[in-house]
Amino acid sequence: MYDQTRAQQPPDRQPGSSGRRAAGPDPLLGPDERGELTQRLNHALNTFAHNPREALGEAETAFDEAAAHFMSALTERRAALHDGWQDRDPETQGDELRQALREYREITQRLLRM
Repeated sequence: MYDQTRAQQPPDRQPGSSGRRAAGPDPLLGPDERGELTQRLNHALNTFAHNPREALGEAETAFDEAAAHFMSALTERRAALHDGWQDRDPETQGDELRQALREYREITQRLLRM
């Protein structure tokens, strides 16, 4: 039987639990990628006064690379989610399907908050 309250709980929270999630969802970009792109963007911001066009070019390149990394990560995440439920036996447990739905909801809500 479908339990709407349980389906709306975060994946790591059990019904009746009052604890909060210790950490948010896994970041789509790794710390090295985020750090490098942040450093390049900061460099562009810091050099703008001396060479605005070069700084803007550097900021644009950092943006393009961040967007490309982000799209790649989303594509990988979507493929993993899809593979996790699409080719399963029709008798797949409802809990597994609910988990997949929660993951789709979480990533879609993150995108909508951008």
